[in-house]
Amino acid sequence: MDHFTYKNRVLHCDDVPVPALAEKYGTPLYVYSKKTLEHHLKQIQAAFKAVDPLVCYSIKTNGNLHIARLMVEGGAGCDVTSGGELYRALKAGCSPSKIVFAGAGKTNAEIRAALEQGVFLFNVESEGELSAIAEIAKSMGKVANVALRVNPDLPPKTHAKTDTSVKGVKFGLDIDTVLEFAEKVLKNPHVKVVGLHMHLGSPILSVEPYRQGIVKGQVLIDKLRAQGHRITIWNMGGGFGIHYKKNEALPASAFAEVIVPGIQEAKCKLVLEPGRFIVGNAGLLVSRVIYTKDSGGKHFVIQDAAMNDLIRPTLYDSFHRIWPVAGFDTPEDYQVENPGTVKSDVVGPVCESGDFLAKDRYLPAVGRGDLLATFSAGAYGMAMASNYNGRPRAAEVLVDGANHHLIRRRETYEDLIRPEVDF
Repeated sequence: MDHFTYKNRVLHCDDVPVPALAEKYGTPLYVYSKKTLEHHLKQIQAAFKAVDPLVCYSIKTNGNLHIARLMVEGGAGCDVTSGGELYRALKAGCSPSKIVFAGAGKTNAEIRAALEQGVFLFNVESEGELSAIAEIAKSMGKVANVALRVNPDLPPKTHAKTDTSVKGVKFGLDIDTVLEFAEKVLKNPHVKVVGLHMHLGSPILSVEPYRQGIVKGQVLIDKLRAQGHRITIWNMGGGFGIHYKKNEALPASAFAEVIVPGIQEAKCKLVLEPGRFIVGNAGLLVSRVIYTKDSGGKHFVIQDAAMNDLIRPTLYDSFHRIWPVAGFDTPEDYQVENPGTVKSDVVGPVCESGDFLAKDRYLPAVGRGDLLATFSAGAYGMAMASNYNGRPRAAEVLVDGANHHLIRRRETYEDLIRPEVDF
């Protein structure tokens, strides 16, 4: 669910009309609903309550400090994938004891910083990384707790660029050889293999991959314990899908029904790393139409949000619902031709043919100055934004009931060149 609703044909976030936000803060503009963020975190916590999970909000999906702080205040830890994300998590007030450090290419400096802070767990993805963590921990006189990220080699589940547990991807240790790596550090006093980590990809719209992963994970945990490792943690990652089109996603409780029994049988502490599930439908991107034109038999809506603001459509072929902010009834199905609509490509000002938010989408006739809303943009939207074509990144606003405040100001031209200035 979310708190974005049309009232008298005007889109609102909670109690605030979106046109008022666009007028005050300008466009392109990311708008987030505090109530939706809190609700989705509570859904995860409630669904898995039986095993008292450590829910680590995935900073990479949306690292805004205000949103991360909201997650921490709601009882979440943080899942980080770099030194920069570790810095953000700490600045957001997250206790190091609730931070999991993931990522396939941790540098020595990042490992050292995480050890200095005393993070809860490293997710280890290669033999080289396992050795590096052990060596650095030894040089610092510390002990690193690690979970081995295993690639369970499951059938394809989602887009090839976000499917992380099929054979041939860069992520995780091969399930057939992971025991060999684990045995090499069995007696190393500076690294302890205490957990198993599986991240199956994202977004996943079925419980079946988790069912298959649980079966393979239980066998592996038994083998690791027989080898001498005290496995007490099972990190199932994230990946739970959300509604991008209509009602294609499952509730958190559906995944819990599959995962919880396996965790209980394995007698492990469950760690989850949700991001998209929490923030994806808690945000939208508001843009303003600049021009429309017809060319080559196609109708183009050129608006001021571009691939540098939301790269997912051109990067992942992702679908985002798009509809005018005001003046029209909303359709039941955004993918079919509805009365009064025109097949349109929604594009931005960036000088790339790949600069689009939607192709062949049926939209009402909109004109210069009209506002559009691109839905389900809270995850991997602003987090992946860039300054390509010399475009300042958008502003971000958090709405709470009838109140709203800026949580990231719009960048200026001076911001674009500031790191390059010779001081």
